[in-house]
Amino acid sequence: MTVTIVGSQLGDEGKGGVVDLYGDAADVVVRYQGGDNAGHTVVEGGETYKLSLVPSGAVRGKIGVLGNGCVINPRTLFEEIDSLRERGLDPDIRVAERAHVILPFHRVLDSIEEDVKSEDDQEVGTTGRGIGPTYEDKAGRRGVRIGDLLEPDVLRERLEYVVPQKRALVKDVYGLDPDDLEYPNAFDVDALHEEFSEYGRRLDSMAVNAGQFLTEARADGKNVMLEGAQGTLLDIDHGNYPYVTSSNPTAGGACVGSGLAPGVVGDGEVIGIVKAYLSRVGSGPMPTELGGVVGDTPGYDEQGEGEHEELATYIREAGDEYGTVTGRPRRVGWLDMPMLRHAARASGFTGLAVNHVDTLAGLEEVKVGHTYMLDGEECRTVPATTEQWERCEATFRTFDGWPEQDWGAVAEAGYEALDENARVYLEYISDELDTPIYAIGIGPGREQSIVLDEPEY
Repeated sequence: MTVTIVGSQLGDEGKGGVVDLYGDAADVVVRYQGGDNAGHTVVEGGETYKLSLVPSGAVRGKIGVLGNGCVINPRTLFEEIDSLRERGLDPDIRVAERAHVILPFHRVLDSIEEDVKSEDDQEVGTTGRGIGPTYEDKAGRRGVRIGDLLEPDVLRERLEYVVPQKRALVKDVYGLDPDDLEYPNAFDVDALHEEFSEYGRRLDSMAVNAGQFLTEARADGKNVMLEGAQGTLLDIDHGNYPYVTSSNPTAGGACVGSGLAPGVVGDGEVIGIVKAYLSRVGSGPMPTELGGVVGDTPGYDEQGEGEHEELATYIREAGDEYGTVTGRPRRVGWLDMPMLRHAARASGFTGLAVNHVDTLAGLEEVKVGHTYMLDGEECRTVPATTEQWERCEATFRTFDGWPEQDWGAVAEAGYEALDENARVYLEYISDELDTPIYAIGIGPGREQSIVLDEPEY
């Protein structure tokens, strides 16, 4: 069987740490969607590794695969691999030939389009890494794939087709000079061909037919872990569109983005990763939000600070809620149960890992958005449209808070050593989702986790 790791909220749930926690039994760790807009943090032996593209299992020495559902910036990939090697690791990374390539003009267009949207208050809050424009080209059948980089003649043909379209878009639609923008040579076919042909040479020994590679690995008895990026509410189909990423972080995306059959993923474990409160980077509704972030929280710039600003700041600082990739402050709020019910339904969780329980320690009380009220009716899950979600008001349940503890001692002693109030809170989450809790994160390191169960391969 397989084990799939899925973010159940708005990203930043701690997926990388859970991959590392359960990664010892895995032989292969697969990223099945997203690009270098994802930030996964792994703490190993007191060392912190912040990964944006390389699968989190690299820290444990596992084979890492970037599946066909990913979009890959070769510059980022090799910078990250080289950085890990400088720190004494030897990452073994394979890259799907069917994965699409982020080219410099994608990043330029990402920035231009977000700037234009901001003029009408329609910005999504992207990382500016070119993710969306690359997926657009994939859907438009004009993308460049990793396999194309391996054949210089094919690469030139692809570039000669797509680059003139991008030049025309910048010049005729946005009224800008494509040769006078942020990235030099971003719209120069010859320069792009030279640079990316060299990446192709470096990728030649790493490129694989991902579905076949993973199927053969399983046939050889290897355990495969599938690692999603972002979270359920950022899924382009199941998230709060248009404030979403351009791929499918939910468990269904693990099939499409890896090349493994739905029955393979469906027969395996699906672990939903939950942060004990809520955080997000970027715009969009957030009914349980505390405080706000300038430029991201709708209406915050005009309304100013609210009554819960001090509490929001406390949680943000205690949880180090700043984007791994961008460094942007994250919006924070209480746990949102309608969101978790939606995520559990969409991916079929067989187990949960709840992180950042220690971050909430010391508060007199902890709240949970138990349901929403939407136009006078109770709503137990996230509505289908963002406009409806914006009108939702959370109805809260209040729990007694729990004190700071010696988290290392608690992790060593086990679940019963955790303060009773924290256990009541966790059991509420498990009961509402009808899903057992497999692990509880009470600190950043692997050793600062309470493991209640192990997923089965």
